[in-house]
Amino acid sequence: MSHAIQDKRPATPRNSASTLTRGGLPRWAPAGIAALSVALGIGIGIAADLHSRVQWGLLAALLFVAITYGASAVIENRRQAKDRIATSVVWVCFVLAVIPLLSLIWTTVSRGVKALDGDFLTHSMGGVTTTDTGGGVYHALLGTLEQVGLATLIAAPIGLLTAVYLVEYGKGALAKAVTFFVDVMTGIPSIVAGLFILTTWNLMLGFGPSGFAGALALSILMMPVVVRSTEEMLKLVPNELREASLALGVPKWRTILKVVLPTAIGGISTGVMLAVARIAGETAPIMLLVFGSQLINNNPFEGAQSSLPYYIWEQYKAGTTQSYDRAWAGALVLIAFVMILNLVARGIARWKAPKTGR
Repeated sequence: MSHAIQDKRPATPRNSASTLTRGGLPRWAPAGIAALSVALGIGIGIAADLHSRVQWGLLAALLFVAITYGASAVIENRRQAKDRIATSVVWVCFVLAVIPLLSLIWTTVSRGVKALDGDFLTHSMGGVTTTDTGGGVYHALLGTLEQVGLATLIAAPIGLLTAVYLVEYGKGALAKAVTFFVDVMTGIPSIVAGLFILTTWNLMLGFGPSGFAGALALSILMMPVVVRSTEEMLKLVPNELREASLALGVPKWRTILKVVLPTAIGGISTGVMLAVARIAGETAPIMLLVFGSQLINNNPFEGAQSSLPYYIWEQYKAGTTQSYDRAWAGALVLIAFVMILNLVARGIARWKAPKTGR
C-alpha cells in the first residue's frame, strides 16, 4: 500500500528578505518617492543656497529618477529597474511640460480678470488714451472673427481638394511635387506669408490695408495644415468601402463624395478647427497688411482693422498700467477663443466618429 509522500520542507515566511527581493514595489512607491524627492530637492537647494525654485525642481527630478532606479534594482531586478527608469523619465518630462503651461494659464487668468468684464467685451478703444481706464476689445474680436473666417473659407476648400487629389488620384511626378511644396509651406514663417501678400496684393495690384489682405496671408499658413490633416484622415478610410462602391458601378467621383468624405468628415472637421486655432494667434501678417485700428470696422475688405494678437501687442507697447491690464485681458480672450475652437473640434470628432455596433 503506497503512502502519500509529504513535503516536509519548511515553508518560507512571506515577509522574508528573499520574498521581498523577488517581489515588486508597492503601488504607492512612485508617489512616495516623488514626495521624498521633492523634500530632498528643497532641502539640498536651501542647504546649497540655491534661490531659484527651478533649480530645486530639477534637483527633485534627478533624485526621483535616481531613487526609483535604485529602489527597483534592489527590491525587484535590473530589468524591471530599467523599465522603471524609463517610466520615471517619461513622468518627469510630462511634469516639466505641464508646469510652464499651468503657470502661463494662471498668470494670464490672474492678470486678465482685472480688466475683463462686460464693457470690455462690448466696447472698442475709440477715444480712450493709454492712461485711461476702460476701453474694450470688441473691435479686435470682430476683426479676428472676420479675418479667420475669410481665411477658413479660402483655405479649407483648397486644402480639402488638394488632399483628395493626393490620396485618391495623385501618382507620379505631379503628386510628389505637390507633396514637397506642401511640406515646404508647413514651415514657412508667418512674416514671409505676410511679405508675399504685401508684395502681390498691396504693392503690385494697388490694394490698401484691409482685413481681407490679412486673411489671404493667414490662408497660406492654414492651407498646409488642412492638407496634411485631411490627407491622413482620408488614408484611414478602409479601401473595402471604396471597392464596394466601385463594384456597384458608382463612379469614382461619386464614391469620394458619398462614401469617403462622409466617413472621414469627423477627422477633417477636427483638422480644420485645429488649423483655425493655429492661425488665430498670428500677429506678423496683421501688422504688415491690416495695420490695426482702435475703431470698429465691420468691413474686412476696406480700411485698417484690428485683431486680438495686434490688440495685445498694441496695448503692451503703450507701457502703462492700464494698457498692461487690457493686454492681459485681451490675451485671456484669445486663449478662451482658441480653447473654444479646440472643444468644438473634439465635439465634432466625437459626434462624427464611426459608431461600432455590438
